[in-house]
Amino acid sequence: MFNINRKTEVIKLNQPVCLLSSAAVGAVKEKQGPLGEYFDLTSDDEKFGADTFEAAESEMQRLVLNTALKKANMHPKELNAILAGDLLNQCVGSIYGIIEFDVPYIGLYGACSTIAEALALGSLMIDGGHFSKLAAVSSSHFCSAERQFRFPLEYGGQRPPSAQWTATASGAFIMSDLASVPRPQIVEVLIGKMIDKGITDATNMGAAMAPAATDTILKYFRETGANPEDFDIIATGDLGTEGKRITENLLMAEGLDLMGKYNDCGLMLYDLKGQDVHAGGSGCGCSASVAAGFFMRKFELGEYKSILLVGTGAMMSPGSVMQGNSIPGIAHLVRIVQN
Repeated sequence: MFNINRKTEVIKLNQPVCLLSSAAVGAVKEKQGPLGEYFDLTSDDEKFGADTFEAAESEMQRLVLNTALKKANMHPKELNAILAGDLLNQCVGSIYGIIEFDVPYIGLYGACSTIAEALALGSLMIDGGHFSKLAAVSSSHFCSAERQFRFPLEYGGQRPPSAQWTATASGAFIMSDLASVPRPQIVEVLIGKMIDKGITDATNMGAAMAPAATDTILKYFRETGANPEDFDIIATGDLGTEGKRITENLLMAEGLDLMGKYNDCGLMLYDLKGQDVHAGGSGCGCSASVAAGFFMRKFELGEYKSILLVGTGAMMSPGSVMQGNSIPGIAHLVRIVQN
């Protein structure tokens, strides 16, 4: 049973939570990137056959969840609940995308950390014995995010070098209490805390999220005594070039050298030299699709045995940015190992 008086913040699950299946959906830019082959579905139509970019994001969630369920040979009714979130107001991308599944819904908003948040919370819910099978889903769309958080696309505003490209992508996982199945498993969880260092520049989210990523990573290694070489990859998502550099410097100042094991999902999804994404990728769908597509395939190929996924989010809204408020960062961690 969860003990609020425990001295550590890293939660070691009583029973590993199985990731029965996963799926990733992307659009043209994602297909053309270095991880394009790891997407289950990609579309040359940025609207995915829908009338609006917002509806396209909902369609991505519908497609990705259907694909993950099919890969797990499951009917939607076998799910006890769906944990899902996106960047749109009140998570309407998720709501309209999964309403037809007729399954209990838990809406989440963790910005780019949403998929890690969903995996962490879902693991705790299953480990507590109250749920057997859950889905974790997240998405983002470049055009809908630009329209909500910045300017209409027609405006053609200049993006500074620190700006990141919101991924048009979605990722989904089917989680289960079937710990004996030879699939990747979540074995540890760390729920991050919000850290605000006064960053107000919405075009430099990496700088806003880096302190939270640093806090969560340091906390994990200090509490567990783990070494970077214990992992095939330690991946944040999504700090971009600016945030990753800051995080590395902050960790080194604390005596933690990740020894070439550290990368960022926002830097992995795109070719920074060949694709115009400035500081890299971002958005709820970025780390979700990289984790559900690329990382899970690496497990299947036997190339990964243990990873740390550290989902990072910039907790802001259009209103808070326009009012000049600072941008708190958050970072949630899950450890995934091969059974």
